[in-house]
Amino acid sequence: MRPTFNLAYGWLLLGLLFCFAACSETEKPDAQAIVEAALLAHGSDSLEQSVVSFRLRDKQYRALRDNGAFVYSRTFTDSTGQRVHDVLSNSGFKRSINEEEVELPEEQKQAFSNSVNSVVYFALLPYFLNDAAVQKAYLGEATVKGEPYHKVKVTFAKEGGGDDYEDTYIYWFHQQRHTLDYLAYNFKENGGGSRFREATNPRDIGGVRIQDYNNYKIEDKDFPIQNYDRAFEAGKLEKVSEVNLEEVQVGTL
Repeated sequence: MRPTFNLAYGWLLLGLLFCFAACSETEKPDAQAIVEAALLAHGSDSLEQSVVSFRLRDKQYRALRDNGAFVYSRTFTDSTGQRVHDVLSNSGFKRSINEEEVELPEEQKQAFSNSVNSVVYFALLPYFLNDAAVQKAYLGEATVKGEPYHKVKVTFAKEGGGDDYEDTYIYWFHQQRHTLDYLAYNFKENGGGSRFREATNPRDIGGVRIQDYNNYKIEDKDFPIQNYDRAFEAGKLEKVSEVNLEEVQVGTL
């Protein structure tokens, strides 16, 4: 005997399938939620109105932020013994040598601006990952050194994304601690390429998580940066430098 089809049962089954599909979609990790959890774990809200200072190698940096307004400065002594003071703000870039402002070609202004901004950007991560130009996408889960991570891809809108808007970043956020422990990025200057960074020496300073980094590269310039975690696990990366922030101070305005 052929079984008869119960219409009510059919609609119930269809409803359950829709429900399961909706639940699966809801439970899929959301890139924005992952970043928000990281900002909280790192104490990044304290940076909205703050003054952060630190030394990196032979240069002293200071980053003042006040709800969107910012003043970043870099001070060092050059090879000729002159004191160089760079200031990048919402108004642009200025360089002073021995307390006297100097005129610079636009190309040099842009290069120095990018240099100062880059150092501050990496020092305060993940603070900047909610900027208006940031575009986030969830790439999936990963395991690094036996620890579980969410992998998030970040690109930038052309408008508001700065000169490096075509760059791509991958961030590895710990699934339980919500900390940013690894990142990878590509770049175009000096022939182009990419880097992978491993966070080290995390410490709480003024309520903000400050981290140093080991910096790695791979010989293949076209290596997909989203796969850097696998190359790192396989021991295929070459350590090229350490980024150690010294004399760090975090204050509020």
